[in-house]
Amino acid sequence: MSRTFHSPHSVGHPETEGRTIHWATRYDLLVFLLTLGQATVLRSRTASLAHITPGESVLDVGCGTGDLAIEVARRVGAAGQVAGIDASPEMIARARQKAMRRHLTIDFRVEPIEALSFADASFDVVVSSLVFHHLPHTLKQQGLVEIQRVLKPGGRVLLVDFLRSTHRPPFHSALEEGLQDLPLLLEEAGFLQVEWQRGPFPMLGYLQGRVAG
Repeated sequence: MSRTFHSPHSVGHPETEGRTIHWATRYDLLVFLLTLGQATVLRSRTASLAHITPGESVLDVGCGTGDLAIEVARRVGAAGQVAGIDASPEMIARARQKAMRRHLTIDFRVEPIEALSFADASFDVVVSSLVFHHLPHTLKQQGLVEIQRVLKPGGRVLLVDFLRSTHRPPFHSALEEGLQDLPLLLEEAGFLQVEWQRGPFPMLGYLQGRVAG
């Protein structure tokens, strides 16, 4: 099993300016529809692009119902550490249930991206999937600063999210700011080697950066 971090979990509904989803059961169905039944492919591709390796410590920001964190936990193995945060108590409750059924110890916490409870330099990797389009611009900035803070020297971040386009993403209003607009925000937050690429689905992309070693 993956080791857990020994810090208290946040409880209740934390205050945040980001959009919080409380319908956890239906969310899994939404992701299934959004990815045309290929959600497992998306999670596997995300973990592979993040270069998750055994023994690493990984944080999933905006973990939802926990599926990506569970995939990551399988890859880091017994020597690794995995945590996931989400501002929705309903999402975290479902994520904990899934991890328990799979006999995985993952530190799921109810907390917002702009106020991470982890100590500085806690993680080798931070991943975040389909989260940043829910955040206003200033919260994106705050969240990236927090992500940079909890990463170890040489640590890396990988975001997957919608690309801005003239077309309306499924189940969403048209985006004013897409993933391809975020590289400058990563650089302003102190990340190096920032680059993005299109993802396995036409409307999605991947963005990654690294903390100075």
